[in-house]
Amino acid sequence: MPRVFGGGSIQLARISGIRIGVEPSWFFVLFLIIYLLTGYYGDRFADGTAFTLAVVSALLFFLSLLLHELGHAVVARRNNIGIIGIDLWMLGGVAKMQRDTDSPGVEFRVAAAGPLVTLLIAVACFATGTAIAGAGGAMDSARFDSAGGDEVLAVLGYLTFINGLLLVFNLIPAFPLDGGRIARAAIWWRTGDRVQATRLAARVARGFSFLMMAGGLFLLVDGDVLNGVWLIFVGLFLGQAAKQADAQTALTSRIEGLTVADVMDAEPVVVPATLSLERAWDEFFLRYGHPWFPVVDPDGRFSGLIAREAVEGVPEADRPGRAVASVMAVDTDGASGLRVGTEEPLEALLALEGLQRLGAIIAVDTEGRLRGVVTVDQVGRALNGAERPPVSSSQA
Repeated sequence: MPRVFGGGSIQLARISGIRIGVEPSWFFVLFLIIYLLTGYYGDRFADGTAFTLAVVSALLFFLSLLLHELGHAVVARRNNIGIIGIDLWMLGGVAKMQRDTDSPGVEFRVAAAGPLVTLLIAVACFATGTAIAGAGGAMDSARFDSAGGDEVLAVLGYLTFINGLLLVFNLIPAFPLDGGRIARAAIWWRTGDRVQATRLAARVARGFSFLMMAGGLFLLVDGDVLNGVWLIFVGLFLGQAAKQADAQTALTSRIEGLTVADVMDAEPVVVPATLSLERAWDEFFLRYGHPWFPVVDPDGRFSGLIAREAVEGVPEADRPGRAVASVMAVDTDGASGLRVGTEEPLEALLALEGLQRLGAIIAVDTEGRLRGVVTVDQVGRALNGAERPPVSSSQA
């Protein structure tokens, strides 16, 4: 399910160039699921086997979540929406897109891709269980009713159940859950107004959040503390996420139609990669006082960043014989999130961690040549309407 909150995460891998990470909260939920599943499997298997099955089941569950988010990511890419990465966290996963969808059809396809993957996983697990124990045995296992001792069937039953539950939860028509995004696509298609569609979908989401919290309070009063607290927490998250998504859509609508080239500084100060550290220090850091500068190769292509700390870490006696390229932070194929295409919509910058971390993003052309720099202040002025390009006579 898409999420409007950001945050740092620990990188685990890259799949087709997509960064896969986990937030610290993920480890808490992983251990909690393993603990709860060890108790469940302990009623049917020996302690060592129960723990092993719990670990395998928990990891496969998070693999299911990852595949769900990859479904969103693949369809988004096919519709020319860049993916910054996928993060797993306490309440599931999030595929972080560089920008919002630009039509109801794209919104529907991206939103529906995740639940479709989850449905296929649940069907595949149930079909495999049926092949092993028949439809009745697979159904019993998915309902946690099987008293048998087949480890594979037990895990398949859990995966069928948990993916079915994930599917139902994500299809709740509460934005920004997938069901809420599908509902937004429908409203957007009928009204032609993305902001209005988001606002209506967010109102429905807040209604569902109140229902969840009320249900959680009921469970607490009834003595079910764990599920009650969890339902209240999810309700609070859903309401806050809907509120932020509504505000974010209203914000990005102000810069609709603007590209990076419209607001960038087209004449930034850059440092050649072949320049000595001594000259870089004297001619750039001492002269301008900036904490970092973009670095370009002899052909003008963006290579990385050179920071003040990196130069200071080299003894003065060694600086004349060391080139900037030897200590710069390398930007490999844009994987660091420091660059953006000049023709990308300005909205794409809002999701880039480099803009938040450094206060600026490097603008490059299709061949990777540095064409400008976009700062946080420039984006802020654009959001306030100060950077809109003049209207031509053909537009008036």
